[in-house]
Amino acid sequence: MTTAAANGDTYFSSRKEHVPATAPNSGMALWGIGILLAVANFLAVLDVSIANVSVPTIAGNLGASTSQGTWVITSYSVAEAIMVPLTGWLANRFGAVRVFVTAMLGFGCFSAMCGLAPTLNSLVFFRVMQGFCGGPLMPLSQTLLMRIFPKEKQGMALGLWVMTTLTAPIAWPMLGGILCDNLGWPSIFWVNVPIALICAPILYTILRKFETALVKVRIDLVGLVLLVVFVGSLQLMLDLGKEHDWFESGMITTLAVVTVVGFGAFLIWELTEKEPVVNLRVFRHRGLAAARLTLPLAYGGFMASNVLVPQWLQLNMGYTATWAG
Repeated sequence: MTTAAANGDTYFSSRKEHVPATAPNSGMALWGIGILLAVANFLAVLDVSIANVSVPTIAGNLGASTSQGTWVITSYSVAEAIMVPLTGWLANRFGAVRVFVTAMLGFGCFSAMCGLAPTLNSLVFFRVMQGFCGGPLMPLSQTLLMRIFPKEKQGMALGLWVMTTLTAPIAWPMLGGILCDNLGWPSIFWVNVPIALICAPILYTILRKFETALVKVRIDLVGLVLLVVFVGSLQLMLDLGKEHDWFESGMITTLAVVTVVGFGAFLIWELTEKEPVVNLRVFRHRGLAAARLTLPLAYGGFMASNVLVPQWLQLNMGYTATWAG
């Protein structure tokens, strides 16, 4: 997910684009578009954390353990992480605006399905689909902002985008707790539905004249498969390790081996592939490489506390979801 924020402005760097001269360059029209794009980014980011305080309630209502309930969180995050590298190919192949609007509509529809899920397995499936739709929202919202705003106002537009990225994971656990306690856990997903389904057609009506040219490019299927294999294996190992006594379990050991081998193969393939699904060559820039190393550590620490603390407060201290949030 964080890779999308860093690389959102590079997805279309492989070809020249023409930005229509009719793009608004001032006034409420321009900032109206900016706010709607920032709202789309806000939805994608908030759904990473809005379910954190509701995991015990969801697990209890669906007859699952709390550790099983955490799949509601991780399934979305993994699906997003897998989808982000595909965003550039999808935007080139089908158009940035079409992909963005379709993803937003899908995000709203699968949010509704999450709220209607009768079992944990079905909820996790719909969360995966929601994550697939949420993945393109972050990079494309940033990319479209940078392409629509004139150069002298891009700094302010990026500030608006960053503000939604930072405030969503902080503010929404509290809102998630309030919704869960007062309206039931499905409401934490249903709150996305009207926003997504209203904003998507408005944005398409406004942005369709700014659609990017279509380019048929092949997709790096080998790199994509390796990415899915090692990320999926790593996530399964981390989620199931505690239940199976970590490396005392043959399954966990196998997942660890698959993760290491898959990651190594992914690095080798992507560094030698002409059109990789993830362009690792950008890490030759030391500043970017240092930022990429620092950001996952900081974001990982933030998200770990954001997931674990609410559950500990509810299960051990007797807090309600609202107060845990």
